Amino acid sequence: MESYNQDRRNNRKNYLLVALGILAALNLLLLYFYYQERQTNKSQQTTLTDKTQEMLVTKTRLDSISTQLDAKISEIQSLGGRVDSLLKVKEQLEADKRNLRNVAAFDIKKYEVKIKEYLAILDEKDKEIGQLKEENSILTSQNQTLTEENTSLKNERQALNDTVTTISEKNRELAEKVTLASALKAENLAVNAINRRGKESDGGEYRARRIEKIKISFRLSTNPLAQENEKEIFLRILDPSGSVIADMATGSGQFIFSGQEMVYTAKQTIAYDNTGQQVAFIYGRGNIPFKEGTHQIELYSEGFKIGQGEFTVK
Repeated sequence: MESYNQDRRNNRKNYLLVALGILAALNLLLLYFYYQERQTNKSQQTTLTDKTQEMLVTKTRLDSISTQLDAKISEIQSLGGRVDSLLKVKEQLEADKRNLRNVAAFDIKKYEVKIKEYLAILDEKDKEIGQLKEENSILTSQNQTLTEENTSLKNERQALNDTVTTISEKNRELAEKVTLASALKAENLAVNAINRRGKESDGGEYRARRIEKIKISFRLSTNPLAQENEKEIFLRILDPSGSVIADMATGSGQFIFSGQEMVYTAKQTIAYDNTGQQVAFIYGRGNIPFKEGTHQIELYSEGFKIGQGEFTVK
């Protein structure tokens, strides 16, 4: 019996040793897997860090190329060259820069090829810029020669223009003097009041209730320089406030004086015969009375003010 118990204890001990051995082996296996995984992660981390660094360097190089490309575009434009192809290259370059956001998909070899192509384009454009500068230098020299010849011609033409201008100015001054001298002149201007019975009153001062119409009469002085033809004479009556008395329905309108439109009260076309003829305007306001105060009379013809006067309403 004792021998049997001893055997059972020995078997248990053996089982325990085997179990401990298995546990130890499992621990060693777990340690191995942990080490392998750690090494793999470390390797992946190193690779990711390297790719990130390469991507940053690549982006810096692309930024530098982009700056150079902008400078080439600006310089070629200033020299009069075409930049259509460079603008397309610029668009592709910006697209390549945007694609650098994904580190995992980054391929350094692919970008090395792109960078070489971009640098080759920059070199090619340097040659084009040199050629454009040379062509522009030739054109500048030619333009300078043409400018000098043109300046000489301009000086000759200016001298001729100055002569023509001087003659034209003298002719204009003479024409103005002749025109001014030929202007009509209204003399002995008188303003009479006409009442409802048709009776005229003179003196220049009239009561409002006794004025049905007013009669403006004057004599056109003789002038040997004035042309004998039909002439329009414009009458302006200004009330005490300075406003022109006018009614478009009864013949008032506008005329040009000194380049500006002016309203006239009435107008009359006469056959000027240069004999000192008398002219008269008769103007009534219907049922509208004249305001109290001094009224101004102005006469115009052929662009000149030919006479003036006044009358007073009490």
